[in-house]
Amino acid sequence: MLTMTTLKIATYNIHKGLSYFNRRVVLHELRERLRELDADIVFLQEVQGEHTQHGERYHNYPEGAQHEFIAEEIWPHSVYGKNSVYEAGHHGNAILSRFPILQSFNTDVSAHRFESRGLLHCEIDLSGQRRVHCLCAHFGLFARSRRAQTSALIEYVRNEIPPDALLIIAGDFNDWRNQLSKTLASELDIQDVFYLHRGKPARSFPSRLPLLRLDRIYVRGFDVLHSSVHTGGVWQRLSDHAALSAQLNSI
Repeated sequence: MLTMTTLKIATYNIHKGLSYFNRRVVLHELRERLRELDADIVFLQEVQGEHTQHGERYHNYPEGAQHEFIAEEIWPHSVYGKNSVYEAGHHGNAILSRFPILQSFNTDVSAHRFESRGLLHCEIDLSGQRRVHCLCAHFGLFARSRRAQTSALIEYVRNEIPPDALLIIAGDFNDWRNQLSKTLASELDIQDVFYLHRGKPARSFPSRLPLLRLDRIYVRGFDVLHSSVHTGGVWQRLSDHAALSAQLNSI
């Protein structure tokens, strides 16, 4: 008999670890705030995998990839999906986990050559008996791009993830009109955790005064025990997005 699994998860667009207008490096503060959330699995977007010039420009810029710096000592398992590549480096999505990551895949879902977007998929072993599939996404700024990326996400889940598997999809979907939630509910039987817990998706952008519902956590096979939007204080100085977190119980 499978036992119930309780998970705490978080999602955050970290704005490449830089403050508003790229004035200063905020990775050290950002890492401390994420650690305070005590999440088992963290979904990150706009993670700088490499930038050859930041070390010269910012005196406190850490060496190595940002997801490795954030994960250090807390999340022993992490993966990064490279999406946008340029002369100085690249950035993309990342997933950090306290549990073993059994396998990972990064899929290009870019709708055109001016916006590089990806879908990072991990299968995570929770207890030796239960596994959860986790997808970290960052969708485009334009409606046509998001429609194409939504279709790609639905097709990917149907083809690659068993219909009875535990599933979490989180990230920055740029979906201020809330068109994505209805589509995913009808096509994949997944729900937004803030809708389940509070009756509506979370406002997460801009972080100083959140008005738009851009960031989401979607689940299948879980009950929602708690959900939070992290704003105010230090949080509003770290990224233009607010971090979201939720505590879940597997059904």
